[in-house]
Amino acid sequence: MHTLLLTQSQVAELAEMDAIVEAVEDVFRAFAKGEAYMPPKVYLDLPQFEGDFRAMPAAFGEWAGIKWVNSHAHNLARHKLPTVMGLYVLSDPDRAVPLAVMDATWLTALRTGAAAAVATRHLARSSARTLGLIGAGVQARTILQAHAVVRPDLGVLVADRDPAVAEAFAAAYGGRAVSLEEACGADIVCTATPSRTPVVQRVWVRDGAHLNAMGADAEGKQELDVQILRDARVFVDDLAQAAHSGEINVPLHRGEIAESDLAGGLGDVIAGTLAGRRTDAELTVFDSTGLAVQDLAVAARLYTLAQARGIGTSLDFRA
Repeated sequence: MHTLLLTQSQVAELAEMDAIVEAVEDVFRAFAKGEAYMPPKVYLDLPQFEGDFRAMPAAFGEWAGIKWVNSHAHNLARHKLPTVMGLYVLSDPDRAVPLAVMDATWLTALRTGAAAAVATRHLARSSARTLGLIGAGVQARTILQAHAVVRPDLGVLVADRDPAVAEAFAAAYGGRAVSLEEACGADIVCTATPSRTPVVQRVWVRDGAHLNAMGADAEGKQELDVQILRDARVFVDDLAQAAHSGEINVPLHRGEIAESDLAGGLGDVIAGTLAGRRTDAELTVFDSTGLAVQDLAVAARLYTLAQARGIGTSLDFRA
């Protein structure tokens, strides 16, 4: 019984963003149809370290797996380590053997970027011409790469609380570094910050825009002015997760919005059982918390590619 080991650099080498976007879109559809399964995400809160770990198991078709991932907002400043790091264990659900153990740090960034692009594909206006990136960290990079698959001709506006970071991002990956207000005025706005205070104000957002709220992934996090959620049709990746730790978690708990105000799940739009955008003037929001089934779909795709290309190290854990 051999298990394939894949390092972060090997995962990055294998990552073909068009294949990643396809895998994430397919599993969104399967999840909506009840063909992919995941129990609730388990949080191990570590307030003494100002961080947490999450365990995310899932099953889909001939695959099963689990991601063990952290979120430590101060890791870079304190330890010169990424905010998010993870490992993925991919298993054969029939034989119960571990097929692969791979880095999930880059995997997480890939599937999150892909989820934003899939939402844009199904919810943004066909006439959208500009992409606003709020937060110019690692996540913004994969959001940009994934959008190049679904909307290759977008003009890119980048904003960050540190203008020098936005400038560096624009120089490295393209686009223009602009003010927060200008970036929020784009046709498609993607937020990727750890903020607990809204950074995107309603007055900056155009009617007809589509917003991907990607940063809120724990209780208390919030990136969008609540008025945006009141004015928009809001789609979630998973209602239970979003209510607990997504963009809607704070306004829901405060009674500022209700679950009945939400449009539904993105997977239902992809599966064709729920209408997405209805008019060009409509404001739409995708609230992404990150699904274990997405991680599994991407891990399975990476494993298949690694086998085909002979990449990775084989190890027998029973030896």
